[in-house]
Amino acid sequence: MNDSGRTTGSRWYREPWPWLLMLGPCAVIVAGIVTAYLAVRSNDGLVEDDYYKQGLTVNQRTARNQRAFDLGIEAELVLGGDGDRLRAMLRAKERERLPVGLVLRIAHPTRPGLDQKIALHAEGGGVYSGALAPLHGRWHITLEDDKQEWRLVGEWAVDMGPLLRLRAVDAVAGPAVGTLHDKGR
Repeated sequence: MNDSGRTTGSRWYREPWPWLLMLGPCAVIVAGIVTAYLAVRSNDGLVEDDYYKQGLTVNQRTARNQRAFDLGIEAELVLGGDGDRLRAMLRAKERERLPVGLVLRIAHPTRPGLDQKIALHAEGGGVYSGALAPLHGRWHITLEDDKQEWRLVGEWAVDMGPLLRLRAVDAVAGPAVGTLHDKGR
């Protein structure tokens, strides 16, 4: 008889090749489970639930930016205390009345859980103040009057300085974005 058709008596699980071939699919399964866990556990916070409604308000926002430009609105925001107090100095054209109160929205670019909405109360002479949670890093800033007729927007790198100047820009000519920071002036 010819023994060339017989195999040796070793079992398949004692050979290295089946294990090497199974290693790839097993790694993919583990990676898929980890990815699914991270997707369920974390909230990216970048997608808005009412994105369609927000898209419809673009013209309203542009009109409010233009209104701030027409009124000559300018503001300086200054952090005080231990970073938990904010003072805003507001200026407008000569005959324009300043609002009774302001609303300041501070939004983190990627972590919506850190966003703040602060009511700033008038102290007189165009000065407004309010309390906030301490800030670090970069923030999107929106300052508007209490009746939401105008608004100023900008970005603030708080770690670079406690002062932010916001100035309205002609909405037709360019976006209304404030300066990033002024180093301690």
